[in-house]
Amino acid sequence: MRGILTIGLMFLCLFSNGQKDGDVLDGVVAVIGEELLLKSTLETRYSQMISQGMVVGPNAKCQLLEELLFSKLLLAQSKIDSVQIGDQQVEAEINRRLRYFISQFGSQDRLEEFYDKSLLEIKEEFRSDVREQMVIQQMQATVSGDVRITPKEVREFYKEIPEDSLPFINAEIQVAQIVCKAPVSDAEKEKTKKKLETIRDRVLKGEDFGTLAFLYSEDPGSAKENGDLGFVSRGDLVPEFAGVAFKLEVNEVSDIVETKFGFHVIKALEKKGQQVRAAHILMIPKVQPVDMIKAKVFADSIRKLITTVDTLKFESAAKLYSDDKASKYNGGLVTNQYSGGTRFEMDQISQIDPGLFIVVEKMEVNEMSEPEVAQLQDGGKGYRLVKLVDYRSPHRANLKDDYQRISDAALNEKRQETVEKWIESTKNDFFIRVDGSFNSCKLRHQWKTNP
Repeated sequence: MRGILTIGLMFLCLFSNGQKDGDVLDGVVAVIGEELLLKSTLETRYSQMISQGMVVGPNAKCQLLEELLFSKLLLAQSKIDSVQIGDQQVEAEINRRLRYFISQFGSQDRLEEFYDKSLLEIKEEFRSDVREQMVIQQMQATVSGDVRITPKEVREFYKEIPEDSLPFINAEIQVAQIVCKAPVSDAEKEKTKKKLETIRDRVLKGEDFGTLAFLYSEDPGSAKENGDLGFVSRGDLVPEFAGVAFKLEVNEVSDIVETKFGFHVIKALEKKGQQVRAAHILMIPKVQPVDMIKAKVFADSIRKLITTVDTLKFESAAKLYSDDKASKYNGGLVTNQYSGGTRFEMDQISQIDPGLFIVVEKMEVNEMSEPEVAQLQDGGKGYRLVKLVDYRSPHRANLKDDYQRISDAALNEKRQETVEKWIESTKNDFFIRVDGSFNSCKLRHQWKTNP
């Protein structure tokens, strides 16, 4: 239950800017031009902060108030500037958010059950809130999105930080890999297809598709939902799957479809506009021991080439031979999914890829591993060569090793200064009133119009 409640709060946070005028009016906290900030909005956001485990200090509600006042000021100014967000943009954003939450709840039915509304009703209820959020984002981009930082400004920013206030950076590494995927034999593929064909025949003879999906599908996410993927758009699916699913009539069952994940039988359950509710049964050809041996032998041969041919570097070998598309054209460098960069803190590696952590924690910089077993993102298996490209010991932030971090911090500060100046130059153009109960708040700006 706690997990569902947490997802529900996330849902409200990403969809809602708070209650609208049509809801129970429990008090107006502030007025900026024609924009009203309700007490319920402030309290809901404050509750969300607590539920998400954020550290809440004595001035937290006052800080939140100022953030919401800034949003209302942006909205007030957007009407003067005639900022418009197209219906298609709003629809696309709503669909993006709904796809995420359907995946979190496990199915569309569970989302609708939790919210006690149909998907269409949910979309319509939050359409104005999403549009408002998008207007605010566009206005924020107008105010500070074009701010840039120069190397000179980065250096000056760094010099102004007291030495004992410089952030402490944990040990970081860069890792590269060459992945050799174990090939699945044609015989194993044919065996899997025949097995799935037998299940498809049982469906065509009248057995329940959902029951067979529950019993036999090797997609752990949808099998427990009787194969039901919920409503999906074309962009949610790999092309081969989408090409078949969207052509099926409701309740029609497909022939066998091959994708990078394996072999599927697909059934169309419902269709609404540009979406289809599909169910599938997935069967994955298994990598056999002999295939793993082939992958290991190939990985070992690549390693020998790198160590014996002076002109073949690890980075070039990755581009030539690696089966990991995400890293092969980047010298084999593994990307940190949290930061988007190529550096990892050691504890991040242990969480993301425990097997990789075990390999690299004892390696020296520029050392290359022996072939190690690898589990691929698409479910395949194989072997990989790992190289420790760089290691940085724990240290205080400095320009040489942490320029990008410091540059980002300097840019954020400059953007904040730009926002502060914009608030000061804009707020006097509007009538502003804040409820007297917040007079004790220590705010950065004077959010009241002088009488």
